[in-house]
Amino acid sequence: MVNVKRFLAVTLVGLGLAAAEPARAQTTTLTMSSWVSPQHHLTANVLQGWATEVEKATNGRVKFTMLPKHPSAPPGTFDAVRDGLVDLSYVTASYTPARHILPLMPELPGAGETALINSVAYSRIYWKHFHKVGEYKGVKQLGVFTHGPGQMFTKKPVMSIADVQGLKIRTGGGIAEAVAKALGASAFVKPAPESYELLSSGVADGVFFPLESIISFKLDTVLEQATLFPGGMYSSAFGFFMNEDKWNKLPKPDQDAIEKISGEHIARLAGASWDEADRKGMEALKKSGVKIVNANQEFVAEGVDAARILEEFREELKKVAAGK
Repeated sequence: MVNVKRFLAVTLVGLGLAAAEPARAQTTTLTMSSWVSPQHHLTANVLQGWATEVEKATNGRVKFTMLPKHPSAPPGTFDAVRDGLVDLSYVTASYTPARHILPLMPELPGAGETALINSVAYSRIYWKHFHKVGEYKGVKQLGVFTHGPGQMFTKKPVMSIADVQGLKIRTGGGIAEAVAKALGASAFVKPAPESYELLSSGVADGVFFPLESIISFKLDTVLEQATLFPGGMYSSAFGFFMNEDKWNKLPKPDQDAIEKISGEHIARLAGASWDEADRKGMEALKKSGVKIVNANQEFVAEGVDAARILEEFREELKKVAAGK
């Protein structure tokens, strides 16, 4: 009888282990990468932070591991994710303007006072109107967000549009490039991580960036002035996405769990992270010796408040349609 009991006990343990095998087999480890440094908040807080939330939401069934090196140049990130070189990443629409046109909307001058405000508003419009157009076709779109108000940083004093004429300004493309050109600058597009070399070598006279980027890319030593505009001169819109094949292979319960922490949740996560980074950037900028100038009313008036003008245009459309 003892031997029978022992046999049954061993058999039950074996069955229990066998039953546990499918659960272990469902564990999926995916890759992620970032084209900015490991210390940058986009890497440490947004990408890594969201990945940690996914692992918790799926009870450890879905995990992400960071690649030691990004598998492409920053503008090639969309293709890198689509083609499976990495499973999860993000890219700014400014780097791929021919492919991502509608996301340029939240980049307009004076759009949002903070990254959080702009990101959440853009996310709501994106999922309601833009997503169905399919500009991110080929990947599993998880979220969109923007950085904080983009400002002007130069190696010489700038007090008016006349001072901007001919300056070689590095931008990320998109609306930022259009604004720089409209102001009379000689604008060109280069990825953000190259900015220090561009400024220190004299290739660039200035850059358009949110406040945090000056510290993130250690530009305070090669700049003289920060010129701040209300609501910023532009913003940059980002797409946050995953390889579509890897997404389709995830079990439905895990997909559902991830969906719950995507969309506006990602916009809030990224927006809040960027605002905190901008706050720290401003603190560091004040200590760096770079002169901080709030653009005066005359300078602001010389520029273009795209959001306000767009609203005025819509009002005029209504008036004309009504015969006024």
